[in-house]
Amino acid sequence: MKKHIIIAGVPRSGKSTVSSLISKTCGYQHISMDSIVAGFENCFPELGINTYADMPSTDILFNISGKIAPFIQEMIKSGEYTEIDTAMVIDIYQLLPEDYIRFIDRSHCDIYYLGTADVTPEERFRIQKKYDTPKDYTYYLPDEEIREGCVSIVEQSKLIKEQCIKYNLPYYETSKYRERVIKTIMQRIMR
Repeated sequence: MKKHIIIAGVPRSGKSTVSSLISKTCGYQHISMDSIVAGFENCFPELGINTYADMPSTDILFNISGKIAPFIQEMIKSGEYTEIDTAMVIDIYQLLPEDYIRFIDRSHCDIYYLGTADVTPEERFRIQKKYDTPKDYTYYLPDEEIREGCVSIVEQSKLIKEQCIKYNLPYYETSKYRERVIKTIMQRIMR
């Protein structure tokens, strides 16, 4: 039986790219959690999942991660993907390493974190603008909004990187040499 794979990390770090490659190359079903989180947020406000809450971005991340991690574990545990040799690659932003360790059965699921902790917010902005395409949600945002988001992205990347070190989980810096890093991740998964 194949293990499920989670590709987690900050927005625009390469999660969807890696997840799509795994899906195409290895036959995994690609599950993008962005739509699922939005569905919970809009249909079940009583869950307290609010990506636009009036609080620091790291507090929002802690809140959503603690609620979505048990849900992901139940998806993995459901049995739908364990009876046949099909596995999921789950693409998610809001899953901190501490919640992966606390809630997810690692014997059935590997994880890889992507982030951009080793750059300043301004460097992150320039990199993002370089790679933005009309298929990316940030392509149409005003520069000032993107700059503000980059401050949060770098801050969250540092938090994720620190937790990955603490829990001995794989963290990949994608701010520089992105294509090379993605190739390295794919080689590790294909072993």
